[in-house]
Formats: sequence, C-alpha cells, structure tokens
Amino acid sequence: MDIRAGLITAIVFLVIGAVLVFRSGYTVWLSARRLTFYRIKRQRERGGLFVILISIMLFGFAVLLYMFGEPVAYRYFPPSLTPSPTPTITLSPTITLSPTITLPPTITDTPSVTDTATVTPTPFIPPAIEVLFVSEVTPNPAAVFSPLQFTLNCSNFNDYTPATVFQAPVRYMCAVFTYDGMSANVQWTALWFRDDELVHFETLPWDGETGGFGFTEWEAPAEEWLPGVYEVQLFVGLDWKVVGQFILQGDAPTAEPTPSLTITPPPS
Repeated sequence: MDIRAGLITAIVFLVIGAVLVFRSGYTVWLSARRLTFYRIKRQRERGGLFVILISIMLFGFAVLLYMFGEPVAYRYFPPSLTPSPTPTITLSPTITLSPTITLPPTITDTPSVTDTATVTPTPFIPPAIEVLFVSEVTPNPAAVFSPLQFTLNCSNFNDYTPATVFQAPVRYMCAVFTYDGMSANVQWTALWFRDDELVHFETLPWDGETGGFGFTEWEAPAEEWLPGVYEVQLFVGLDWKVVGQFILQGDAPTAEPTPSLTITPPPS
C-alpha cells in the first residue's frame, strides 16, 4: 500500500469513527435529560458533550489529513524513483524478393483526336451596362443568394410552381430567389441570356429589405421568346452572386406583319 492509499484509508476510518462517537455521545446526552436527579443529570450531560467534542476532533483531524496529510508524508517519506524498463530492439522481418514474370510489351492504340478541355468564363457585367450604374453604395461582400427558381407567375412567393423546362409560347418569366445581407440602395443587376446572347437586363439600386424573397422578371411579346437555353446572372455591384438556367422548347409564334401605308401619286 502506498502513502496515498494509506491516507485515504485512515481518513475513511476517522470519519466512520467520528460518526459512531458522535452518535454515542448524542445518545448519552439525550438520556441525561430524562433523569430526575440534578447532579447525575449534569454529569451525564457533561459526559455526552465530552464524547461529542471528541467526535468533532476526530472529524477535524480527518479534514486535516485530507488537506495536508499527503504533502507532509512525502516530506518525511519521499517517493523512490522506479526504474523504467529499457526498450529492447525487435528485429523486423525482411522482405524477400520473389522472381517476377516480365510480360512482353503490347501495342497500345493512340487516339488520333484528343479532346481539349474548355474554359468556362466567369460571369461579368459588360462595360455598356456598368456605365449605367447610379449607386455609390459599397456592396456587402457577405451578401448571399439562393439558387434561382423559374416560374411563369411569381405574384405569391408562398405559392408558385418552379420548373426548368417550359413550352412556347410564353410572354413572361420570373426568377425567384431568397437573399440575406443586402445593403440599401446598393446597385444590383440581372442579365438574361439566350444561348450566350444577351437578350434582356435590368440594373437599379436595391429597394428591398436586408433579407427575404426577391425576383427578377422579363416580359416580352411571345415572338421574342425563341427556343433555346436561357441563363440568368445576378450581380451585386460588380460581384457575381448566382446563375440559373432554364430551357424553352417549341416554336415561337411568327410576328404578324404590320401594314404600311403607301402613297401613290395621281396620274398626270
């Protein structure tokens, strides 16, 4: 048994002894109160209180052992160093090379055409649209946008049907998104492309809230909605935020010819 274990054992026995002695003294003190003779009663009470005092001293000694016993014991009985075992070197097995079979060389067909990876350009605002900026508010770099959802009717943000493929003819399209971290009056821009050709845009100071639902829309005659892959790009200032695509299928209606007035001079 080491010093720490011995101290813990002594403290436990002292506490148990203090409890038993206190119980004995308290019993004697209670029994003295029921005696009739004053002198015997006083003697019993003093004896009970004396036993209770001894129990308190035992408990106090247990507390002193708990707080200061181990440092004092190590002062007079310093712990001896235990030599640590010296690690031994274990030889690891060596790898023995086994003979390998060498295969004869084979002829590999080399493709005559090699596909070259294409570089996808990062969306940017054309200079012709950038010159239309009127806001001088610095964009918040922490502003975020959700992916775009396209619908033919966004009058109610809680009840709309998003899709990625639409059938012609259409006259209106809306891109719905959620956002957060927008600054008031910051310039924002939406670019609409059809097969990489800019067909519509809007750029204006932000007049919405800091966060919530937003949308960008395009309304045009049905004959202007030609089939193809449409892409919508959103920017805050010059910072690109989100891109979304949808497909328009079917043939657009043919524009009706506009009658022209021709003046025929009277015969001379």
